[in-house]
Amino acid sequence: MSTSEPVAQAEIEKAYQSIRKDAEAGGYHVNPDAEFARGLASGLLVNQERYGYQSCPCRLASGNKDEDIDIICPCDYRDQDVVEFGACYCALYVSREVLEGKRELISIPERRPQRSLRKKAAATVPSGPLQVPLPVWRCKVCGYLCARDGPPEICPICKAKKERFERFL
Repeated sequence: MSTSEPVAQAEIEKAYQSIRKDAEAGGYHVNPDAEFARGLASGLLVNQERYGYQSCPCRLASGNKDEDIDIICPCDYRDQDVVEFGACYCALYVSREVLEGKRELISIPERRPQRSLRKKAAATVPSGPLQVPLPVWRCKVCGYLCARDGPPEICPICKAKKERFERFL
C-alpha cells in the first residue's frame, strides 16, 4: 500500500478485529459503531504507512515519532478520557456505559498540551525514587501498577473492577 492508494478492506477488517481482540483482552471496549471504528482502523493504517507508526487518526501528527509518542494508539490520554467522558478523543475506545447504551458520546476536549508545553513538561518530569508526577494505583488482586489520575475501569491483567484498586503512591 502506498500513501496514494486506499487501504484495502481486508486490511481494515484485519486491523479492526485485532484492535477489538486486544481491547477486550486488556479490559477495554471498542466503539460499538463498527463502521465508525473501522474508519478509525483505516486511519491508523494510513498513518502507519505515512509515518511508520499508528498515530491517532484524529490528531495532526508531526511525522517525528519522538514528538508524537503520546498520540500513538492507544494514546497517553485514552484512559483519562474514557473515565471522564466515556470515550477517548477519537472515540475508538469507549467505557462500558457507552458500550451498553447507558451513556451517550459527547464531544471530547483536546487534552494534549501544545507542543511547546509538552517539551517543557518533558524537561521538568521529576526523577529519582518516589517522585512520580501522578498517583500510582495497585490492583489488590494481581498487583498490577499504573500511574494515572485514577484507577482503570478494569485491570488489564486480571480483569478486576476499579474498586479493587488502592492508591499505592
